[in-house]
Amino acid sequence: MTIDKQTIDKVANLARIAIEDKEVDTLMADMNKILTFMEKLNELDTTGVAPLVYMNTEENVWREDQVKQEITVAEGLKNAARHNENFFMVPKIIEK
Repeated sequence: MTIDKQTIDKVANLARIAIEDKEVDTLMADMNKILTFMEKLNELDTTGVAPLVYMNTEENVWREDQVKQEITVAEGLKNAARHNENFFMVPKIIEK
């Protein structure tokens, strides 16, 4: 398969991009190089080669969540600009 001006125009129209006439020759050459490379890749024998889904074979090891009380409420609120006994107080940002 080779790319011609009509194919370039059709692809540009489908992609909704504007291509100037002076760019068509360069694009045709580049796209034909890409197709030639793809045809060369299709010649390779990939029998027995597993498809690459992930870059490594490691799997995630999940652990059960455990609730812990790492800091107290007072320690969590000690650097807050404004707070009451249990909550941070922030300025209202949404008006009704």
